[in-house]
Amino acid sequence: MTAKALQQRELATVIGLEVHVQLETDTKIFCGCSTDAAADEEPNTRTCPVCLGLPGALPVLNEGAVEAAVKVGKALDADIAEHTQFHRKNYYYPDLPKNFQITQYDAPICSDGHLEVSVEGTRREIGVERAHLEEDPGSLQHKGGSIDTADYTLVNYNRAGTPLMEIVTKPDFRSPKEVRGFLAKLEEVLEYLGVFDATRDGSLRIDANISMVPADEMADDGSLTEETLESANRTEVKNISSHKGAEKALAYEVTRQKNAIERGRAVEQETRHWDETRGITVSMRSKEEEKDYRYFREADLPPLEVADWKEKISIPELPDARRDRFEEEYGLDAESASKLTSTKEVADFFEEVAERYDADLAATWVADNLLGELNYRDMAITDVDDRLDEFTRLVELVDAGDITTKNAEEIVLREMLDEGAHPDDVIESEGLGKADEDEVEVAVGEAIDENPDAVEDYYEGEGGAINFLVGQVMQKTGGSADPGAVNQMLRDRLDE
Repeated sequence: MTAKALQQRELATVIGLEVHVQLETDTKIFCGCSTDAAADEEPNTRTCPVCLGLPGALPVLNEGAVEAAVKVGKALDADIAEHTQFHRKNYYYPDLPKNFQITQYDAPICSDGHLEVSVEGTRREIGVERAHLEEDPGSLQHKGGSIDTADYTLVNYNRAGTPLMEIVTKPDFRSPKEVRGFLAKLEEVLEYLGVFDATRDGSLRIDANISMVPADEMADDGSLTEETLESANRTEVKNISSHKGAEKALAYEVTRQKNAIERGRAVEQETRHWDETRGITVSMRSKEEEKDYRYFREADLPPLEVADWKEKISIPELPDARRDRFEEEYGLDAESASKLTSTKEVADFFEEVAERYDADLAATWVADNLLGELNYRDMAITDVDDRLDEFTRLVELVDAGDITTKNAEEIVLREMLDEGAHPDDVIESEGLGKADEDEVEVAVGEAIDENPDAVEDYYEGEGGAINFLVGQVMQKTGGSADPGAVNQMLRDRLDE
């Protein structure tokens, strides 16, 4: 369709993704070099003849990477091939030491999967066309600017050979917001599987293909004919490394393409680079086609057979299933269940606490109190995973009535996180042990005697009066009395 013809019609957005996931293995995919990057490591030191592509060096496949790929395939409800093989993808780029990438072409390890996402209350099923194993190139460091303005570029091959799984979706996205929702959900699933660590630099990188098509050619369910897809000029956007970055990059690209079409200009089929600093995409090169890569079989690696052992690889309960179970088994509301399954570590800790204490109490302390305080400090539960027995002890103290909920929340928990203190030590040093009944009785009597106006307001039916008196008692007991018990004790005394 010509640019002028497209100019006269309402446009719809079509997006497909290629998500490159760094798999959690100890060593690289085809050699024994470590995948752990030290904070102070020198460039081009975590390398060997294999990952540098030196003559005569032969690759050996990392079995752990294959196991991780099978787990991903199962989580995506994909078909897992019984027989697959590797290919060479030939292209020249400075970060590719061999001038080809070992990847999978027409025999991916996983195909025809899907992932359900919810965006603003609407559930969508995003198709996954394929997911295959490959090696990561090195990294480029542009000095003195971005990719199009740098004075020069350095190449670091420490990352070369890191195991990747490339997950290729169908062009099922209709907005940048859906893309962000999908990436968040995918990352959640990958972390549950234990094959991915979001804290690693460059662990998730996204290439997005985006087209504008006539809205009247899109069916009510959002589907498009092959003819419409093939006739649309597709732009690929690279250098996206986060959920938020994906939404911003694609929102910019949608606007750029719509503006071009509205001005009667054709959208070029090209590869563009997302410049996060400037918030724009810049042209890199014309879009390659499949034939440009001259794929051929990797002769140094035998065909991969997974038929005999793929059924032996198990995966854990995934986030959606666990969320549903928490609502049914523990009677949690949807919001609490969502918080408590945000990561596998959080869900596991909640279930440990819920085995010993009431589920509502466990949910309140894990979902609201602990996670709330951690989020405020920009921390995750993994930052305190060696102290979870201390947080369980705090729940035990509250459950036993040895400390008030207020003091536990506002003093003990915060000192545990800020000072690294044990709950028992905080209670002792701050004198937070729960007040005995006689002490509370004395404080109640004093509060009534010292506040005759509040007492009069209570008798006149003013609801705030009792809360004022409760506050006075709490002050007198240093917050160590139970507010509910104090409330009842005041009413009993005043109603005599």
